[in-house]
Amino acid sequence: MMVIARSKEAQTRRELDAVYEVSKTLSASLDVGKTFREALNYLLHAFDWRRAFVVLGEAGGPLRGLCAAGLSQEEQQRLLFRVGEGIVGRVFASGVPAIVPDVHAEPLFLNRTGGGDGLDSIAMLAMPIRADRRTLGVLAMQCVNNAGTRVFAEDLQLLRMVATLMGQALLLQRTVAAGHDSMQDEVRRIQKALKPQHRIDHVVGVSAPIQAVFEQVHQVAPARTTVLLRGESGTGKEVIARAIHSLSPRHEAAFVCVNCAALTESLLESELFGHEKGSFTGAQGQRKGRFEMAHGGTLFLDEIGDISASFQAKLLRVLQERQFERVGGGTPVKVDVRLILATNRNLERMVQAGEFRADLYYRINVVSIQLPPLRERREDIPAMAQHFLDRFNRENGRRMRFDPGAMRVLSSCYWPGNVRELENCVERTATMTHAEVISDLAFPCQGNRCLTQVLHHIEREDAVRPGRPVDIPITEVPGLPPQSVLPQQPALPPQPVLPAEVVAAAAAPSAPMPAEAVGVAGPSGLSDKPEGEHARLIWAMEHCGWVQAKAARLLKITPRQMGYALRKHGIEVRKF
Repeated sequence: MMVIARSKEAQTRRELDAVYEVSKTLSASLDVGKTFREALNYLLHAFDWRRAFVVLGEAGGPLRGLCAAGLSQEEQQRLLFRVGEGIVGRVFASGVPAIVPDVHAEPLFLNRTGGGDGLDSIAMLAMPIRADRRTLGVLAMQCVNNAGTRVFAEDLQLLRMVATLMGQALLLQRTVAAGHDSMQDEVRRIQKALKPQHRIDHVVGVSAPIQAVFEQVHQVAPARTTVLLRGESGTGKEVIARAIHSLSPRHEAAFVCVNCAALTESLLESELFGHEKGSFTGAQGQRKGRFEMAHGGTLFLDEIGDISASFQAKLLRVLQERQFERVGGGTPVKVDVRLILATNRNLERMVQAGEFRADLYYRINVVSIQLPPLRERREDIPAMAQHFLDRFNRENGRRMRFDPGAMRVLSSCYWPGNVRELENCVERTATMTHAEVISDLAFPCQGNRCLTQVLHHIEREDAVRPGRPVDIPITEVPGLPPQSVLPQQPALPPQPVLPAEVVAAAAAPSAPMPAEAVGVAGPSGLSDKPEGEHARLIWAMEHCGWVQAKAARLLKITPRQMGYALRKHGIEVRKF
């Protein structure tokens, strides 16, 4: 009896030592693959086990081997079980330990690792690894049981304690890993939020679209690359062009700006390339062009989509060779100029329609930066409105401010004129408001007095499409026969496209003019109405004595638009 008691006491002490060593090993690191393997190696040597391994379950997947002791690398790779498959799969599915005294006699034993090979009688114990009321994996061990007399109660008890320690270690490792991942996500979020934003002088904006533009500006500014700025009118293309210049190595040189749409072809050529003395009437001396003025710096050509076809060819040659000749001169002039161009046209459609040279398009479309309209970055509106109001206060000695309702009105507006319209709206409202606080009722749109409301819901094509070919509607004066209103006729295919201004003016409703205002003698002269835009222009000029102002009033357009249409159609004004 004393010998048995001493034997049990020694066994108990050995189990306690094993539990201590296993717990110390598992708590040494959060690398469960490493610590579990070290614990299994210790158990194999301390308790004469032959093999041991740990498999863990995956969410919705099979059981995969985590570590093993007594198995080769190839045998460890075969530790793969489906839930409910074999002894290991059933222990995981049921959460109940299993004891197999002889694996050779057990039909559920799959012998994936070759543990049942040989003549020895092999026993197998499998214990579920549980934590937080769920099964995480299975701890299995194999030992020799030749005589078939081995009692597994003590082994099962030890296996249960080890599996419990492993379950706690797994739960701790997964909790720490989840917390670490959450912390990493938070760090990435904070870093993203605190990421230094790109800033550009005189441009207010923190929204994602405008920040993307700022990033492109900072990226392209140091290079000599030609930049094409695109976007609707009023989006700040010239401001961005100046920012590119100021951030470039050429910032100490000149920044020269030319609006191509404001000049005729002959004036634009002289303005850009300069002229020699006596090259034309009024050329009293030699004059440098904008290309020469911008030598070593940046030349900004605005509204590049509005230049004529003949001037496109001249500009292409300058861009290719970086040299030109002054008007009336024959000496080539070489320049070192960085070009920044801007347009609110859809150049691709213009190329398809034959209105813009494809070779020039490919030459200028090197780096294209699309400026977003104001309605696509509404989060910038409050800061921009406050910026404009602060400037108004400084210039006028006022202390005005917006109330929350006013900011809501500004943020919800469509802004067809973009930043330019917002600036004008703030200045107009601040000027006409007597109180120090600008409320929502101070804006003209709240009293249905906003003149741009008619543009808020029309199809926005001004930034992407040239003027459409439409007829010039001619509405005759009152007092004429019933057929005095000329129905619109389809545009003739060979006729060029009228400018957008003509289209807008023609489409706008206006009150009919009295007969004496348009200089029409009587109904007999207006009975024969021709078809086609070219013929109607001549018809209007003939009935108004070739006076452009009167013909413009007859066609319900401005004199400037009338002159533009006459030049487009190549109609020479007769002088009497």
